[in-house]
Amino acid sequence: MSKNILVTRLDAGPVICAEGFLFELERRGYLTAGEFVPEVALEYPEALEALHRDFQRAGSDIVEAFTYNGHREKMRVIGKEALLEPLNRAALKIARKVAQSKPGNLMAGNISNTNIWNPEDQGKQREVRSMFDEMVGWAVDEGADIIIGETFYYAEEAYQALEAIQASGLPAVVTIAPMAENQMMDKVSIVETCKELEQRGADVVGMNCFRGPETMMPYLREIRKAVSCHVGALPIPYRTNEFEPTFFNLSDHSSCTCPAPHGRTFPTALDPLYCNRYEIGEFAKEAYSLGINYLGVCCGAAPIHIRQVAEAVGLQTEASRFSENMSNHFMYGSNERLPEHIKALGETA
Repeated sequence: MSKNILVTRLDAGPVICAEGFLFELERRGYLTAGEFVPEVALEYPEALEALHRDFQRAGSDIVEAFTYNGHREKMRVIGKEALLEPLNRAALKIARKVAQSKPGNLMAGNISNTNIWNPEDQGKQREVRSMFDEMVGWAVDEGADIIIGETFYYAEEAYQALEAIQASGLPAVVTIAPMAENQMMDKVSIVETCKELEQRGADVVGMNCFRGPETMMPYLREIRKAVSCHVGALPIPYRTNEFEPTFFNLSDHSSCTCPAPHGRTFPTALDPLYCNRYEIGEFAKEAYSLGINYLGVCCGAAPIHIRQVAEAVGLQTEASRFSENMSNHFMYGSNERLPEHIKALGETA
C-alpha cells in the first residue's frame, strides 16, 4: 500500500473519520467515566467491533483503533500496566478486521495526549516519547495504514508525536486540542502550531475534540489559509461558546434539578448542551467549502453525526437508507393517506 494513500484519497475528495469512542462506549455501559480507559478492547471486544461497524455504516472511511488513553501512564494510573500491550494489540486487530470488511477503508493506529507532558522536565518528555514509540510500533505490527496523533494541548508534545509517527514511514495525521486560553499550553498559537506541524512533514494538521463547532470553526478558517497540506476538522457535538470555548467548563443554564454530583457538566451531564444533527451538518458543509477534506466528529459523537457529516459533503452511506423521511410522519407528513384531522394535531400536540 502506498505511503501516500491518505493524501491521494484526500486529494480526490472528502475522507470521513469517526472519533469519540470514549463517550459513546461509556453511554453504552462498557467504560468507566472519569477513568476513560479503553479496556473494552479486552473485556467486550464484540461491543467495540459493533461500534466500529456502526460508524463504518454511517460513513466513516477510517477505522481508528481505540487506543486513546491506552498508553502506559494511563494504565499505571488504574494499576493495570501489564495489560498495556495486549489491550493495544486487541484494539488494533479489531480495527483491522472491521476495515478489511469494506473495500477502501483505512485502518489507523492512534496515539494521543498523555497528560504528563511537562515543558520543564526532560525526563517526562523522554517518557512520553517512549510511550509514543511503543504504541506506534504495535500499530505497525498490526498492519495500520496510517497513524493518527490527536488531542494535543502542548505544541511540543504534538511535535514529538509527529516524529514518532514519521519513524514508522506511515502517513501522519496530527490534530491539536487547545484549551480555553485559545493557545497551546506552552504559549504557542494554534495556527503557528499547525504551520510548524506542516513544516515538519505532517500529512494532515488541524483540530479535534474539546471544542464544538462555534469555537473551532474560527481557527479552522485561519489554519486553512495558513497551511498548504490537508486540514482535519473533528469537533465535539456540544454547544461551546465564546465565554466557554471548551466542554470542560460548559454551564447548563436550564432548570436542571439533578446536576452531576461532581459539580460539572463535563463529562457526564453534557446532554442538554448537545448540538443537533443539523448543526453538525452545517459545520461539515462550511469546513468542506473551505477546502477541508478530512472531516469527523469527536467525543460525544454517535453514528448519526457521522452520517450527517458524510451527507453534508455529498456522500451516500449504508446508513443513508434510513435518513429521515418526514413525508410519511403521521402528523408532519404530506402523504395523501394521512388524515387531515390527525395532521392538524401537529400544531397543538
